[in-house]
Amino acid sequence: MHLRAASRADPLPVLAAARRITDDLRDGLSGTRARRAAHGLRRLFGFPGLGLTDLSGSLLWSGRPGPDAVVASVLDGVLHTEEPGSAPDVMVLPLHVRDELAGALLVVGDVRDAVAAEAADLVVRALERGRLEASADQAAQAELRALRAEMSPHFVYNALTVIASLVRSDPDRARDLMLDFADYTRYSLARHGEYTVVAEEFRAIETYLALQRAVLGERLRVQVRVAPEILAVAVPYLVLEPLVENAIRHGIEPRSGTGLVQVHGQAEGNDCVIFVEDDGVGMDPKRAADILAGRTGEDDPAGLGLANVDRRLRDVYGAWYGLTVETEVGAGTRVIVRVPRFQPGVLP
Repeated sequence: MHLRAASRADPLPVLAAARRITDDLRDGLSGTRARRAAHGLRRLFGFPGLGLTDLSGSLLWSGRPGPDAVVASVLDGVLHTEEPGSAPDVMVLPLHVRDELAGALLVVGDVRDAVAAEAADLVVRALERGRLEASADQAAQAELRALRAEMSPHFVYNALTVIASLVRSDPDRARDLMLDFADYTRYSLARHGEYTVVAEEFRAIETYLALQRAVLGERLRVQVRVAPEILAVAVPYLVLEPLVENAIRHGIEPRSGTGLVQVHGQAEGNDCVIFVEDDGVGMDPKRAADILAGRTGEDDPAGLGLANVDRRLRDVYGAWYGLTVETEVGAGTRVIVRVPRFQPGVLP
């Protein structure tokens, strides 16, 4: 069997086999499915024998193994020189991922150099994809950790100052606000999983709004309403609180007089739709479009919060979902969150 010949006859089995090999190598050459990847590679290319190894030199064989002494000698040279090596009936190719040696591919039998190189290239591409996915996962986790740790010092100082001022004059309210503050910090900083439910997100924003009302007094009015049928919908952790915080910090606080923040959640067919709206200063619609397109920098804190949430939602649910921003200078801002009510793999 030859890969190119097989692809001319019927490409679908070849493509399916290559996809399975790529999936099996997602965790690298020492992953739990690396041996299955070796079997798939050998069958796909029709090699009599095939081996995979990471930098440890520990081999995973499929089919006929090569002579131990010969294989050990050639493999040692390849791992040290990072150049291809061969012996009678054995070919060893280094696997470079992002210009770094990751391991080697061993082929046993009478095999043309070009075919062996094609097999090695398939392995390298699979390893590169696995590393990219791992890097994306690590970035998402780091982003979530940053969100959890990102508590405005200005807000914390103001909240604690208000609580302290009420200790003597209204101890019961001071106690209630202190409990709200404890709940807020616990939810923001605790090591939750990647997902939660709408009910927990709404509970967190109600606590945050109670504290902000204590800080801003009559300047802030709030309205929170959520339909019961979406309370159990699973959503990424900390997607609503940053939007409410943005509405207050960048919508209500800069304006004079009283401002209103509304948070409403409802079901629309198979979707869960949540609105975070303020009647604050608003923004230029072009700026809102730039924010969601990622064209603003770290010097735009309001933009970072919106872009962060939008990117996380689209990564989880796809391009159809995420944020929509409706705004105009002087006319407030309305942020619409749309997620599916049921999504495989998204569990609290």
